Amino acid sequence: MKVRSYARIHQSKECLSSLGEIRYRSLFGGYSLTVGNVVFAMVSEGELYLRACEQTEVYFVKKAPEPLLYNKRGRTIELNYYRVDEGLWSDQQKLLELSTGALHSAQREKSRQKSQQRLKDLPNLTHSLEMMLWEAGIADVRTLQAYGAKRAWIKLKNMKKGLGVRVLLALAGAICGMHEAALPAAMRRELVEWGHIYEKRHMR
Repeated sequence: MKVRSYARIHQSKECLSSLGEIRYRSLFGGYSLTVGNVVFAMVSEGELYLRACEQTEVYFVKKAPEPLLYNKRGRTIELNYYRVDEGLWSDQQKLLELSTGALHSAQREKSRQKSQQRLKDLPNLTHSLEMMLWEAGIADVRTLQAYGAKRAWIKLKNMKKGLGVRVLLALAGAICGMHEAALPAAMRRELVEWGHIYEKRHMR
């Protein structure tokens, strides 16, 4: 079966070469096909499957193709990929058109995922701190950056008065993309002084 899959991978790379450099690696018991680390197709048991997208959905709905199935711990999972049949293989232009749509759709989704980075993925931010920020109305990275460390800390402080200056430093580090211990000494000193002054004025 591997021989058939390798032959199909080679055929796919030749037919779809205009998409860019196509690479493959083991995935879900088969092989993923990628361009620039973006998966747009799968090869399993000698068959090519295209990733579902608006273009492929329109085409494949009429054809009622076989979805890609993956067995995991005795459970069969239907993946969002459709098999390329011989009719589509014989229509190289259509195959390239659908493959291009699948690739562009996957690229857009990957781009959206990057822009929707979770707060807890930032340095210093734990899951519990992320939950507190959500409760304070700061639900994403862009909002945190817009607020800045001081304003965000004040919002958290109003919710939980016991929060110390260490959290302020953690927020500043998260926004700067570094561990709070690595903050420049001048910035760290200014934040600590400001935080203590704020606590004296507002937390009596």
